[in-house]
Amino acid sequence: MGCGRGKANLERAVELGVIDRYSHDVGEAVAGADMVFVAVPLGAMREAFAAMRDRLAPTRWSRTAAAPRAASSPTRAPRSGGRCRLRPGTPDRRHRAHGVEASFPTLYRDRRVILTPLPDNDAQAVDRVAAMWRACGAEVAEMSVAHHDEVLAATSHLPHMLAFGLVDALARMKENDEIFRYAAGGFRDFTRIASSSPVMWRDICLANREALSRMLERFAIEMTDLADAIRRGDGEQLLEIFSRAKAARDRYVDGMRGGE
Repeated sequence: MGCGRGKANLERAVELGVIDRYSHDVGEAVAGADMVFVAVPLGAMREAFAAMRDRLAPTRWSRTAAAPRAASSPTRAPRSGGRCRLRPGTPDRRHRAHGVEASFPTLYRDRRVILTPLPDNDAQAVDRVAAMWRACGAEVAEMSVAHHDEVLAATSHLPHMLAFGLVDALARMKENDEIFRYAAGGFRDFTRIASSSPVMWRDICLANREALSRMLERFAIEMTDLADAIRRGDGEQLLEIFSRAKAARDRYVDGMRGGE
């Protein structure tokens, strides 16, 4: 059962065999469901969970959500549930399209999924959510909500902020047409994630504002120090920074299996 606002996209999903039937009504769509997969902007999750609350049997409630804290229902939620967080952005970062046409069978294969079970979650429900992700080929890990927010602020949210901020700053420069016309491959690679959904990333920033603001402040200090080294012509410090960064990326990123 699929649920969404766009009729054409839902009809295409039926044609492709991605879903068997659909509804535009959240409550109708989740009635009798064994598993509910929620994929909406964070700001819309409260309304979505409120709409489905009375249509789910408490013993059958399992849910996946893009942000554990933002997904909390404004009213009582069933206590036997699993909550998980998929790393922000599309699982395959080379694939920026939207809609059912952008789906493919290996979308989650060798991608990391972080579950953030709560103290009152039913263990079997959490295991079931994990099994669902593993059946899709994903690598599942568990973290506390607070630790998850810190890790994602550094590894996913901060890079998106840098990309959005850089493109916006350059776009507001007087010579922006020439700047973008001669943008090299490195600029295109680095700023690719600035094509992500503005609404989604606004909601992510608000939901994780404490951890993300701390990370941005820390990065600002690093950039100030780097600018000072360049201004002073301190080649030794620049080489030390660049060499340390290269070694860290080669070890911790290129050497790890899977990706975002």
